[in-house]
Amino acid sequence: MASSSSIHARLALVALLSATTYYCIHKYRRLKRLKTLSLNPSTTTTSTSRGKIFFISQTGTSKSLAERLHKLLESNGVAFDLVDPRSYEPEDLPKETVAIFVASTWEGGKPPKDGEFLVDWLSESAEDFRVGSLLLSGCRFGVFGVGSRAYGEERYNAVAKEMSRRMVGLGGVEMVPVGEGDVDDGELDREFQEWCDGVIRVLKGGSAREITNEVSQNGVVESDGEEYIDSTDEEEEDDSNDIVDLEDIAGKAPSRKNGVVKVAKGDGKKEMVTPVIRASLTKQGYKIIGSHSGVKICRWTKSQLRGRGGCYKHSFYGIESHRCMETTPSLACANKCVFCWRHHTNPVGKSWQWKMDDPKEIVKGALDLHTKMIKQMKGVPGVTPEKLQEGLTPRHCALSLVGEPIMYPEINALVDELHGKRISTFLVTNAQFPEKILMMKPITQLYVSVDAATKESLKAIDRPLFADFWERFIDSLKALQEKQQRTVYRLTLVKGWNTEELEAYFNLFSIGKPDFIEIKGVTYCGTSATSKLTMENVPWHTDVKAFSEALSLKSKGEYEVACEHAHSCCVLLGRTDKFKVDGKWFTWIDYEKFHDLVASGELFTSRDYMAETPSWAVYGAEEGGFDPEQLRYKKERHHHPKPQAVLA
Repeated sequence: MASSSSIHARLALVALLSATTYYCIHKYRRLKRLKTLSLNPSTTTTSTSRGKIFFISQTGTSKSLAERLHKLLESNGVAFDLVDPRSYEPEDLPKETVAIFVASTWEGGKPPKDGEFLVDWLSESAEDFRVGSLLLSGCRFGVFGVGSRAYGEERYNAVAKEMSRRMVGLGGVEMVPVGEGDVDDGELDREFQEWCDGVIRVLKGGSAREITNEVSQNGVVESDGEEYIDSTDEEEEDDSNDIVDLEDIAGKAPSRKNGVVKVAKGDGKKEMVTPVIRASLTKQGYKIIGSHSGVKICRWTKSQLRGRGGCYKHSFYGIESHRCMETTPSLACANKCVFCWRHHTNPVGKSWQWKMDDPKEIVKGALDLHTKMIKQMKGVPGVTPEKLQEGLTPRHCALSLVGEPIMYPEINALVDELHGKRISTFLVTNAQFPEKILMMKPITQLYVSVDAATKESLKAIDRPLFADFWERFIDSLKALQEKQQRTVYRLTLVKGWNTEELEAYFNLFSIGKPDFIEIKGVTYCGTSATSKLTMENVPWHTDVKAFSEALSLKSKGEYEVACEHAHSCCVLLGRTDKFKVDGKWFTWIDYEKFHDLVASGELFTSRDYMAETPSWAVYGAEEGGFDPEQLRYKKERHHHPKPQAVLA
């Protein structure tokens, strides 16, 4: 028995030694081959001559940047291939001589789905003792990360940093330090360009040290005329001539470059609008109020001043567009919607964390700046003295210019200030602050943006900061039901994103029981680094009408299609039990009655200040929501094919 056990033990030992010997021989041969490859890559036929640019992208930002780098390299005579990681075999990475990665960080600090396999392969290979540390020794690489600090510093560009660490661990030679870009701070394009310049310099035979610079003993780095200061030292003087070409109201956070922060001098108080952004927006026609508010004249205001028609709110609710002021007391938002017409350059946050201006000063500033812009319309063809004079006395305020107005801590005081001047209020919230909705005082009309009908699609479209965004969304709809004044669901239809969710949208009706449901086709605002929507995502007015009619049928008479504004590609559903009286719609508002009710201090409901809708605004009318008292204007087009566009 003992002899048998001894034999088994000896056989096991022999097997173990044999396996170890085989592994060592295999490892020696493999390492020798890799070393030869790295020292003399031209001797092997498996090495690719063209470099690769990989983009790991969720919304298209990283892909767009990678395409930009690809064109830049081509213009500098450097041959590279642009690679989608979905069509690439990671096992081929050891064959590459140069690999550049533009990688975004998605939910939970993880890579987007399209790049998961490549990133996982790197991680697994780096952790596998059988692979060793010379697998990628013949590959030079660089990584640029695209992320957002709004999701937490620990997750900021986590994927890019991890890829760099894994590549180095597998023997890769890092050409330049990891580049980091924040999609929210307004510096992404500049940071990427600087990083690209460094990559090109290295590829052309320069030194990486030339472009990264050395930090001197006092913490200052001089580079191309700009001064970078270590975050532990004093702040630098702001360059007020650094104009950013944006059509957005936004604030810039300090930018980070290779561990060094570029900052502007200040008094220590955090403001949403920096001098750089203020100068840029002034150039583009925006007017900034204080440190966190803004106002801009709407094109429909100009249109009705000229007698060429009002916006959909004129058709649906009787607002006088030429007497409407569009403003916001908060440029910040808690979402990063794919169709944001400000391209996500405005600040984001989950709570108010900035210097706060007085509500009276905001209202005064908004009115002063708005009337100055109205005065500039004097002498414009079609603007009569009567209309101009009316425009100088705003009667409506759309609190929806940009951002999340309900975040402003003194929003009730601001609304009181407007109502005290007999200016009506239309406030739009993005359904992430239900407690704010509940504590709001009476608003002429309170909107909740319902951008999607399921948790998955809402996450994809709105890209909210809150982890419990869906619960907040549902609670916001519930809070809407508690309001006694007019309430609205605002639906923005985006082809390919949410137009197939008819049943799910209908299921949301019973939660908030809104008075009205606005259904509008998304407005194409051009492609940006943060939004890849195209004209293919924009529904036709016939599509919006069909969607609206289908929702109406689903409700079995609870909601019917009440109005339309064809030019805005917008349709209104109204509750029949409240706003359809004896076969006639009462979607318009008696604004004077509303102000009297507010001033009385007594309880009142949406029925107490409704007014009859004119026949031309009712759904199905031949006017299509265009006020017949206005002059329909057809703009000539001089390109082919010639569309029959009608502008109002």
